[in-house]
Formats: sequence, C-alpha cells, structure tokens
Amino acid sequence: MHEQKVADKDTPYWWEAAPVRSLPKQPLAKSVDVLIVGAGYAGLSAGLVLAREGRSVAAFDAMNPGEGASSRNGGITSGSIRPDYATITRRFGEEKAIAIEAEGKTARDFLYDLIKAEGLDCDFRLTGQFKGVIGFDDYEKTARGAEVLAKRLGIDAYPVPYNEQKNYIGTDFYRGGMVRMDIGGLHPAKFHAELLRVALASGLTVHSGTRVTSIEKQGAGFRVTTSAGTVQARRVLVCTDGYTDGAVPYLRRRLVPVRSRIIVTEELAPDLMAHLMPQRMMMIEGRQLGFYYRPTPDGKRILLGGRDSSRRGDPIEPKLYLRNGLIKLFPELENVQLSHSWFGNVAMHRDMLPRIFERDGIVYATGFCGSGVVWAPWVGTRAAHKILGHTEQARTEFDFRPPAAVPLYNGNPWFMPAIIRGYKIQDEIALLRARR
Repeated sequence: MHEQKVADKDTPYWWEAAPVRSLPKQPLAKSVDVLIVGAGYAGLSAGLVLAREGRSVAAFDAMNPGEGASSRNGGITSGSIRPDYATITRRFGEEKAIAIEAEGKTARDFLYDLIKAEGLDCDFRLTGQFKGVIGFDDYEKTARGAEVLAKRLGIDAYPVPYNEQKNYIGTDFYRGGMVRMDIGGLHPAKFHAELLRVALASGLTVHSGTRVTSIEKQGAGFRVTTSAGTVQARRVLVCTDGYTDGAVPYLRRRLVPVRSRIIVTEELAPDLMAHLMPQRMMMIEGRQLGFYYRPTPDGKRILLGGRDSSRRGDPIEPKLYLRNGLIKLFPELENVQLSHSWFGNVAMHRDMLPRIFERDGIVYATGFCGSGVVWAPWVGTRAAHKILGHTEQARTEFDFRPPAAVPLYNGNPWFMPAIIRGYKIQDEIALLRARR
C-alpha cells in the first residue's frame, strides 16, 4: 500500500448510493411559525410533525441537508446511552435510570415504525448486535447485563460464551460477549434522503447552504438572521448537535464536537465475509474507545468506525489507527485495500445523555453523543410536540435541565486529543490485565 494513500476515497461510502445535494433555492418567507436550525435527522423529524400539524415551518442548514452526521454515521440503530446504568443511578436516581433504559426500547421501536409507516427505502434490517468483551471478568458482567435487559425490558438479549463466539464473529480477539436482537442496521444517507422526501412533501421548507448567523428575541417571537436574509419566527428549534457554531453560543459552550472516523474495505470474497460475519450482525465493543463495525448493506464489505483525535485537516494517522484495529480483529484482512475513509462530528457533553431543553424561549434538541440514528428522530419528534403543546406526545426522560457548560471551552475542543490519548492508555492497560 502506498504510504500516503490509505483509502481510495475520502468521502463517505454512503454517498455512492445516496449523494447529498443542495436543494433548489426557495424564497425566504418574511415570517414562519417555527424556524428550525439544522436539517439532519432531528430537524427533519421535527419539521415533519410540525408541518403535518399545519404550521408554517422552515429549516435552515449551513451545508447541504444531511451533509453532517446524518450521512456520515455507521447506520447502527443502537440507541446507546454513554453512561452505564450504575452511573445514571448515581447521578439522577434509580427511577430515572430505569426510565431511560425503557425509553431506549421505545425509541428504537419508534424508528422502526417510522421506517415502515412512511415507506422509507433505507436498507433497514433488524440483524441483531454482538458486543464483544476483552476479558473473561468482563464477560461475567456483560452476561448479567443481558439477563437484566431480558427480565426488566423484555429485550431478546443473551450472553455468548467464548466457545460459541465463532458462530457470531470470525475472530479470537474477544473473550465472549452478548447479543441483542432489538438492534439492526440501515443505510444512513438513504434514510436521510427518504426522511427529507416525506418532510418536503408534508410542507416543510428546507433552505440548503443557508447559515443562521444570529437569533434575537423580539417581542413575542424571534428575529433570525441568515446568510440569505432575516426571518421573523414565533418559535425557534435548534438541532445542530456536533455542528453547532457561534449562532447559538449558549449551546456551543455545552457541546463538544468530537471527530468520529469510518473506514470501509474493498469488496471481499463471499466465503470470507461468511467466515468473518456469519450472522451479518452489527458489532460493538466494551472498550473506552471501542470500535463499531458491520457489513455494508449489500454484505460485500466491512465498515469500521471509531474516535479520531485529530482536529484539523485529514491526517493519515487516524486512518492507520482504524486500519490497524481492523487487522487486529481480522488478521485475514492484512492485505485488503480500503475503498473509503471519512470523518464527521458527534457531540459530547458533560451529562452524555440526549437532551431537550428550553432557554429564553428557544427549544434545543441535541446532544446525541454518537447515537443519533435512534435518538435524533426520537428527540426531534418529542421537541416538535413540545412546541405544539402536546403534553403526552412530548413526554420523554430527556427533557430536563440544560447540560452544564464545559469549563474554559467556547467552541475550540483543544483538550480532546489529550482525553482520547488517556482513553487509549486505559484501554491498553485493561487489555493487558484481561489477557494475563
């Protein structure tokens, strides 16, 4: 492999079948009932609800709609929550922790029902998910977790001991794991394109390549300044997540954009794919900086993603890190070429829980912490119902106080490389202890 060329393309694999595009220029309305900042999964899901309720709604995206995380993610419908059950219980109480677990199941079901009811052609399959653990002690903890999911929430979850692991994944790297059958995979760019299609058909106006530069309270509503002009809005909903900028400084101080990178292999032989991923499941790990990976929807390639500590440009080191991780999992792929490598932003914050909150009349639906495939449509829809005053439909455990501001942070995540290096060291130590 050429030293400076790790992958053939630096654009998302997903764009091959569903390229992101700008929309025809729309006239700028003088006033709207609701103005949405961001036209990703959350913004479109909210706009769909609001438009169908007869509201005049316009969504503004600084890029092409979906060009951010909505078409750059791994397409795994996990709905993961970053803090574990014990951590949530300690911070918010056991009742809140149980309710959050239960809402994850509800949110996944909502997504699957949305895909079916709206006829969204996005290669969705309920494949199940395997979570690999690196030590036998970790396996015992994970097995107990599977039992809790099955008993408490009725989820089809079960442990997979080491001697049965090859039935699910063709690697010796793990020491067992667990399977959840309520998680699957979709084509994220197709999902966004289909969501955009039905939202536009329902009456949502979407302005692509039109940046919101400021939001000012004015009387009973807001004066929103965009790169195309100003709009009066009765309500404003912000759904920018990992692409939040200076237009909403209050949110920018609370969300930290973190790069997530994905690599995709060239097409693999059918017998090799059958050996490495016999069940065609989605895959995750229990490490701090664990990889997530899966077969592409056509079953011909492997896609693998993880955190990227870089902040500028498109350096070679994060690509090599993911490639080396892929080879540690599957030594058979040592000489396989990569077809694509790209990155996008996820939004982390101090609570690490998806969030709806309102401040100074502006509603925010954001903070998906890398699990936006499930949480963004769910939280965006709840936020729309909140704006409409639909108390029951708006109900969610994630509608509470804003995340706390990050000290010494105002949009430049200068500290992230050091944090990620620290996580890597923790993972290395954990791996050494697990393999003693």
